[in-house]
Amino acid sequence: MLLQFLYPLVKYFTPFNVFLYLTFRGAYAALTTLLLCFMFGPRIIEALRALKIGQSIREDGPESHLKKFGTPTMGGVFIIFSVLISMLLWMDLWNEKVWLTLGAFAAFGVIGFIDDYLKVTRHNSVGLPAWGKLAGQFVVALTVMLFLYFSGEEGITSLYIPFFKNPVVDLGILWIPFGVLLIMGESNAVNFSDGLDGLLAGLLILMFIALAILTYISGRTDYASYLGIPYIAGAGELTVFCLAVVGACIGFLWFNSHPAEVFMGDVGSLSLGGVVAVISLIIHKEMLVLITGGVFVIEISSVIIQVLSYKLRKKRVFKMAPIHHHFELSGWAETKVVIRFWILGGLFAIIALSTLKIQ
Repeated sequence: MLLQFLYPLVKYFTPFNVFLYLTFRGAYAALTTLLLCFMFGPRIIEALRALKIGQSIREDGPESHLKKFGTPTMGGVFIIFSVLISMLLWMDLWNEKVWLTLGAFAAFGVIGFIDDYLKVTRHNSVGLPAWGKLAGQFVVALTVMLFLYFSGEEGITSLYIPFFKNPVVDLGILWIPFGVLLIMGESNAVNFSDGLDGLLAGLLILMFIALAILTYISGRTDYASYLGIPYIAGAGELTVFCLAVVGACIGFLWFNSHPAEVFMGDVGSLSLGGVVAVISLIIHKEMLVLITGGVFVIEISSVIIQVLSYKLRKKRVFKMAPIHHHFELSGWAETKVVIRFWILGGLFAIIALSTLKIQ
């Protein structure tokens, strides 16, 4: 909005030229979300507490988590609202890719909100039935994929793999189900990673910093050409969105750090996970995002392995899944698990970014 309203006045006040720069708008989008979280976070937490919107705890989980019962949840709402407000201020209002991303972000947030609301009203850890959550995710993911597929963008169905400069294969119509599975999988993988104080917020900060770099270089012809990656017109504007999310997650982490005053809930984890995959599809980094979010892949893989092992062998591989609970039950302090997973998240992000020159 500020770009559309203030930049035309540059002939009267030359400093307004800064609104053309993605780095400037991205930095201030992050600052805006951070300040909004700081300003309204305590009020939202008090409102959630007054409405008795508290977290239900799994009875089979670590005993140390029992004291968290009743801690306000659904804190992801102020991540979503702060990002939406910030983007309306700092984004290019005519960029379709950003609107698609914001639409998917909000839609997944609605699914998560319904899931959290049912958990709160039923006073247990069971919200939407699995089929209901998956059905909602499928509808949103399919809508996104159809929009991208019929956008008319050249090479939209090409699949790029790290270490290869050119697309490995053109998936054609199969790109749609591939993308649907990626979006749903990433959304749930991030959701599974939300179980310890500060864990998910810290990992998402690292993830979206990496995505901000990827969107920025993908949206510039000079950088894209130099690195041998596909140039995506308009993708640079997603840098503003990614940095807005970074600011929001930092603001949320202020209240979510151990001992947490508020939990993110599915309203935050499903929306942020889903939008990670959407951005990766837009900039043709579908495979690279699996490296960047390596911790999320490990988390969801541990759940799949645990379920399959129990169904096939009646034995558990881990003491508890997702795997961060396994380490807790193995004697690691919660804060140690969180910090070590953050370190892994940083390593995966560095490895992913380093592949851009190794091709």
